[in-house]
Amino acid sequence: MDATLQSVTNAARLLKAFLSREESLGPSELSRRLGLGKSAVHRLLATLAAEGLVTRDASGSYRLGMVMFELGEAVRSHMDLHAAAGPVLVELRAQTGESSQVGVLDGDEVVYVDRLESTHSLRLFHETGRRVPLHCTSSGKVLLAAMPESRRDALVDGGFRALTPHTIVAPDAVRAELDRVRRRGWAEAVDEREIGVASLAAPVYGPGGDVVAAISVGAPATRFHAIPREHLVRCVVEAGEAVSRRLGWSPENLSSGRIEESLHARV
Repeated sequence: MDATLQSVTNAARLLKAFLSREESLGPSELSRRLGLGKSAVHRLLATLAAEGLVTRDASGSYRLGMVMFELGEAVRSHMDLHAAAGPVLVELRAQTGESSQVGVLDGDEVVYVDRLESTHSLRLFHETGRRVPLHCTSSGKVLLAAMPESRRDALVDGGFRALTPHTIVAPDAVRAELDRVRRRGWAEAVDEREIGVASLAAPVYGPGGDVVAAISVGAPATRFHAIPREHLVRCVVEAGEAVSRRLGWSPENLSSGRIEESLHARV
């Protein structure tokens, strides 16, 4: 095995050693359990500590660091989101006949963490786990609009790439588009990421009122335009509300990261 891959394997084994539920473990005990030399264990611990994955206490032993807790919380929230969104996606697809999905923010991209394919024979075939840009997708616009202003401005000022002639890339135009998203509580993207593809998305709120995901419907543009806009907006916005409530959100919990002052769609 490649030395680099072996180091990664050993680091993963070391972290798994803490599954024993012991509060802390010393280098000697870790060396014994892993069958590794003490010098190798010390190097692994130093690297993991530098990344916040483990932390050293006053006795010289190590325990899991806060980053591991944060990673666990991220996994738990995605599991909660999957459970909350599943039945709602089924209903949303039944109402529209089109592909329905939930996307979350990961860096400067959207990752679809749950998806149900359209009932039509002509489908988009965007698999779960697919990454798409923020600026030219409806889910991405919802998540971008809900970001803290400083982070959003940094991304907008950094510039976006035009994927089609319809992609909105000029900073002032992007800001105006995001203002519209916040005012009306939903976003759409037609021919912006790919010619012939359209989608409409609404926010999903967590218990504290922050936007934690976006729920959307995607379809070939010809079918998308055939669905009455008022119907489509109502279905998607109500789906976002439904998932949010299943996550523990209520309208009273809207935070400064909200998309708009009320969740009633403005078509």
